[in-house]
Amino acid sequence: MNNNPLQEAFDNTGVRIALIGVLSILSLFLLVNTISSAENLGRPAHPATDTITVSGTGQATLPPDIARISFTVENTAASVSAAQAATTKQANAAIRFVKGQGILDADIKTLSYAVTPQYSYPNPCPPGVFCPRGNSSPTVTGYQVSETLQVKVHDLSQTGALLDGLGKLEVQNISGPAFGLNDATSGYDAARADAIEKAKGQAALLASELGVSLGKIVNFSESSGSPYPMMMRAAGAAQAATPEIPAGQNTYTASVSITYEIH
Repeated sequence: MNNNPLQEAFDNTGVRIALIGVLSILSLFLLVNTISSAENLGRPAHPATDTITVSGTGQATLPPDIARISFTVENTAASVSAAQAATTKQANAAIRFVKGQGILDADIKTLSYAVTPQYSYPNPCPPGVFCPRGNSSPTVTGYQVSETLQVKVHDLSQTGALLDGLGKLEVQNISGPAFGLNDATSGYDAARADAIEKAKGQAALLASELGVSLGKIVNFSESSGSPYPMMMRAAGAAQAATPEIPAGQNTYTASVSITYEIH
């Protein structure tokens, strides 16, 4: 017979399992605390309260290097297949013309393709006049098939000739050119860099006036504006002269806000 109570407790299977569980939970708790302490190592015990916040608005004016032109080809016929055939023929002719100007396949894409029934609506019957039941419903008179395409032009000197040629092909709803940058972010990147420099200059001036020193940055935010590309709409005009299309420049804007610790 074992007279040692502690030994008897350890010999009990249930007690042994319970002790192992308690030790496991304690080890896990210590591990979590250790990780948390490591993550917070070097951080201040309290968030910075002595701060200044400055803002800056920057601009970047850059010449465009691409132009986008979109146009729609649409035809109406008594049947869908006839309308599709007419639209396909005209759209293919427009695409052949565009490719003939040196535009690559990768820079031509279809934005939409639609088949729309065309209806005839009966005239309403005057009050007090008997209307046959069949006169109350619209009837389908044909179908319109439209395809909208977009072309990206890298050689901006071609813009006028493209607009002129598309007009001679009698495509509808020519829209553009929308001038921009092939790398859409480069304009905003340059504007943001200008905004940051202005904000940093303001922070240095304010710190000097307050007699304090700037510490590390504790907060930063930004917002970007959109440029306003020049737009032009043209209708099909077979005898029109080739238009001159100045590309101009686009101005990009960005605003930033920076919060510094001060000492």
